[in-house]
Amino acid sequence: MVFNTLHFIYFFIIITLSYFCLGWNGRWRLLLFGSCFFYMVFKPEYILILFTTIIVDYFAGIWIENAKGKNRKYLLIISLISNIGFLAFFKYYDFFNNNLSSVLWRLFTIENPIPRFNQLFEDLILPIGLSFHTFQAMSYTIEVYRGNQKAEKHFGIYSLYVMFYPQLVAGPIERPQNVLPQFHKFHAFDWEKVKSGLVMMAWGMFKKVVIADRLAVVVDAVYQNPAQQTGVTVLVGAFFYCFQIYCDFSGYSEIALGAARVMGFELMENFKTPYFALSISEFWRRWHISLSTWFRDYLYIPLGGNRVGEWQSYFNQFFVFMVSGLWHGAKWTFVVWGTLHGLYLILARIRNKFFPQFSLPNNSFGKAINLIFTFVLVMLTWVFFRAVDLKQAILVLKKIATFSFADKLYTPFSRNEMILCIIVILIMLIKEKYFFYIKTEKNITFWVLFPTFTFLTYLLGVFNSNQFIYFQF
Repeated sequence: MVFNTLHFIYFFIIITLSYFCLGWNGRWRLLLFGSCFFYMVFKPEYILILFTTIIVDYFAGIWIENAKGKNRKYLLIISLISNIGFLAFFKYYDFFNNNLSSVLWRLFTIENPIPRFNQLFEDLILPIGLSFHTFQAMSYTIEVYRGNQKAEKHFGIYSLYVMFYPQLVAGPIERPQNVLPQFHKFHAFDWEKVKSGLVMMAWGMFKKVVIADRLAVVVDAVYQNPAQQTGVTVLVGAFFYCFQIYCDFSGYSEIALGAARVMGFELMENFKTPYFALSISEFWRRWHISLSTWFRDYLYIPLGGNRVGEWQSYFNQFFVFMVSGLWHGAKWTFVVWGTLHGLYLILARIRNKFFPQFSLPNNSFGKAINLIFTFVLVMLTWVFFRAVDLKQAILVLKKIATFSFADKLYTPFSRNEMILCIIVILIMLIKEKYFFYIKTEKNITFWVLFPTFTFLTYLLGVFNSNQFIYFQF
């Protein structure tokens, strides 16, 4: 089920009203049933994949807690292999198989005997949100193994931890220490949380339907055939995509956080004005926080982090971002995207070591330069994220690099559309820069903001049921 549809609004109202009419036992059952229904709307049979991993990790957590010595590690490995196995099979089978075919043919002129995924399973596609709930499930068994989390004995509550509908499909990727205790509590109706949650949902819907989906019209037109575009048009498309993907993904996160908050649950913040970052490292402290901290805690630090030698720490950082790129998609464009961010961070560390005078400035002019420079670096990497392949990404970058101010701005979209896009981007930037946290203690604030965001979404929204970009991951 997609958030930006009337079906979700009906679903949310029915589930939320029913939730507050039930006791604790009825609530977790309702949320688990509702979450199953929410997921099965996409493709019903894929619920079996989720339940398989839930069963494996549920028992793995209990056995890990009770095991001693090396047996604990073996049980953790079994759990991780189970989770990564499903992810690798559905998401990366064809990627690695196709690359193997290319290598065998170019080096040895041999046909790859291993069949493609669609030759084995014609009707199977990548399950929605597989990367997200896989990582959330893995964090549970890892934390139990580390002794930071008690194994969850209640099968229904553990299932709900993996399947909680607001963040099931595209995060945030939660940790068991934050969410599991909340499922054991009875959350009384709290008008303050309801107000702030509804405003958050309305703002997230505005970002998705009004900003992201409107920008998508321009971006899709540019990337549909960049060879026919001018350098200026391609630059506009690349610039707009930065805000399309941000408003699309952060909009989803805010709807998820808001829906959970209405019922009394607090999920972790996933975005914090990333385009106001003054460096790439700061950008990653603000962008997709649940994923960046996941890779930090479960991959970067176990590899040795920055506690090892200097060159080893550089490799650790580079490797983590390369894996992060592959996590986003089974294409070389995503690998390049992650690799570039890893290189950015390594070069920044080298600069700070040998040229500390060029570190972050304290004056306003220097900060403005750093903000613009960081944004440009991020924008260039988003080209690879959006492009269908490396060839198209390189073409787009060439167009941007060789454009002339004398170019006529031929556009496959109207100028009024462009002006409206710029206006909604400015509204978003002003709101998030100066009013990131909206306080709704005063009822008048809620009764002004909630109807305003809702009305503007209805008035200016692009209602074509576009799925959220990160659903594919």
